[in-house]
Amino acid sequence: MLLLINIKSEREIELMKQAGHLNFLAHEEIKKNLRPGITTKQLDKIAHDFIIKNGGIPSCLGYEGFPASICISINDEVVHGIPSNRKLKNGDIVSVDFTVKLNGYESDSARTYIIGTVSKETEDLVNNTKLALYEGIKQVRPGARIGDISHAIETFAHDHGLSVVRELVGHGIGTNMHEGPDVPNYGTPETGPILKKGMVLAIEPMLNLGRREVCMLDDDWTIVTEDKSPSAHFEHTVAVTKDGYVILTGE
Repeated sequence: MLLLINIKSEREIELMKQAGHLNFLAHEEIKKNLRPGITTKQLDKIAHDFIIKNGGIPSCLGYEGFPASICISINDEVVHGIPSNRKLKNGDIVSVDFTVKLNGYESDSARTYIIGTVSKETEDLVNNTKLALYEGIKQVRPGARIGDISHAIETFAHDHGLSVVRELVGHGIGTNMHEGPDVPNYGTPETGPILKKGMVLAIEPMLNLGRREVCMLDDDWTIVTEDKSPSAHFEHTVAVTKDGYVILTGE
């Protein structure tokens, strides 16, 4: 299905920035509570209560039947992990991804956290996935193309020995969680839709330490790496401005 690319007014982008700030604060609340022994369901409740208390809506809850307010994916889980009674332990990497709606507008952001001590290559995976996100964001400006973002992420990932998940992509965002255009994490520069002032994109590299292939678990949500290698995920909601970009889910 081809999704419509919506151009936002400055007022709309300001509202999305407010939603993005609440998203940022909810991530900070989760970060404060990350420790070995806490369950992913406890983290989900912390995020849910914080978002509601501050006037937002946890948009993931009930989205196409998703049963929780945030996605929590551990180690070889790429995205869409369902919170449960599973406890975090030393050596885990934990990807937390969720969408917050405030005043009718969505914000989407993901981070991967390290619990305790991990191997150097896993630490590099996490750090380089975050850096790949910013390599993609650097391409955002009027007149650039989606393929410029995609190619920058892919090039950085491959230069650092990481594989790029192809089945899952970033997307436009606004009053809906998912709008046009798709934002793949691989591609060819100077191809794809042209960026225009007022477009808002959720850019989100998902990179694996091993092979790129993924599969879905029997819960019909959780995506894992086929070779069981660790995966990391970072995401920001980014608006195209007249001379570049602004990150809406930052501080």
